[in-house]
Amino acid sequence: MAVTRTKATANLLQLPTTLRTLLAQQSFQRPVATTIHRSIRSLSSTPSNASSVDPTEVSHFNALASSWWDPHGPSRLLHLMNPLRHRFINSCLTSQADPPRLMPNLSLGSKETGLQYLDVGCGGGIFAESAARMPGVSSVTGVDPSSEVLAIAKEHARRDPNLWETGRLSYLNCGIEDLPRMTAQADVGVEVAKVGLSSAVASNTGDVSNDVRNDQGYDIVSLWEVLEHVSSPHAFLDILTPHVAPGGWFVMSTIARTWTSWVTTKLFAEDILRIVPRGTHDWAKYINEPEVRKYFETKPGWESPRAMGVLYVPGVGWREARGGEDWGNYLWAIRKSPLK
Repeated sequence: MAVTRTKATANLLQLPTTLRTLLAQQSFQRPVATTIHRSIRSLSSTPSNASSVDPTEVSHFNALASSWWDPHGPSRLLHLMNPLRHRFINSCLTSQADPPRLMPNLSLGSKETGLQYLDVGCGGGIFAESAARMPGVSSVTGVDPSSEVLAIAKEHARRDPNLWETGRLSYLNCGIEDLPRMTAQADVGVEVAKVGLSSAVASNTGDVSNDVRNDQGYDIVSLWEVLEHVSSPHAFLDILTPHVAPGGWFVMSTIARTWTSWVTTKLFAEDILRIVPRGTHDWAKYINEPEVRKYFETKPGWESPRAMGVLYVPGVGWREARGGEDWGNYLWAIRKSPLK
C-alpha cells in the first residue's frame, strides 16, 4: 500500500495547479481516510450462501434504465468501452492453437458451428447486442437481475428482427443462481445437474425465442463491470465459472482497489467530472488483479490467464494502459482447459 500511495502521489503532482487545487478542495470535503479505511471485502473472502443479487445495486441501475442506450448519457463509458471488449476477446481466441468452434472474424456460421455467449450482468444489452451481431456467433444469452434495465434491453433488441426473431439474442431476468446448475466433472467435462429451471428463469421462457439451456456450457462467459458490485465475489464466481465450456473463455472487467483508482473512479469520475452518477462505485468492493489470479490458481482446470489495463481519456475514449491492472480499470480472461 505504501508503494501504491507513493506512485499515486507522484501522479497527482504532475497535474496542473488548478486541477490539484480542485482535488484538494474535494478531498477536504470528503476525507480520503473516511473512504479508504472502510471494511474491505476481497476475492479471498469466505464464500456466502446468500443471493448474489444486491437490492441496493439493482435499485441504482434500475434508476438508469431509461438512459441506458443514450451514447451521451450516464452509460456512455460503457458504450465507449465496447470495442475494446471485443478486441480483448478476439485476442484471447487468436492466442490459442485450437479456437472454440468458429473464430468471430470469419464468415457467419450456423448454430451448430458458431460461438455461444453468456453475458452476465448484461444491463441494457450494449455488449450482448453487439456480440450477437458478430460473425461466427450463433447465440447470446444476457442475464441480469434488474427488471427495468432488462426491459430496456428487450425493447431495443426487438428493433432488429435479425437478432430477436432468429433466436440469436435472448434475455433472462434472474440472478446466476437461477440458471440451470452446472457441475464440473473431472473426467467428462461439464454437465447440467438435474435441478431444472427456477421460477425466475421459467417466467422468461415465453419472452425469448430460443432455448436458453446449454448442456455443454458456453464458449464465452462475460462479466463486464459486475464483480465490483456483488457482495460475495468468491461465491459468485463459484456459481458462474462452471458455465464456461471446456476450451472456452471467462472474460471480465473490473477495477483494482488502490489509491489511484479511488482518485480516478470516485473523486474525479463521480464527484468532479460527473461522467458517471454518484454512488455507482464502492471502492471497498474493488478487486485487485492478483486476487482474481489467486482465485483461479486454487481451481484445477484453468489455463492461460491474461490481463489488459485500460484507461479512460476524456475526449478520446478508452485506451490500453500497460500495467493498468495494477492500479485502475482492467480486462481479465482465463481459459478453461480443453478436454483431453
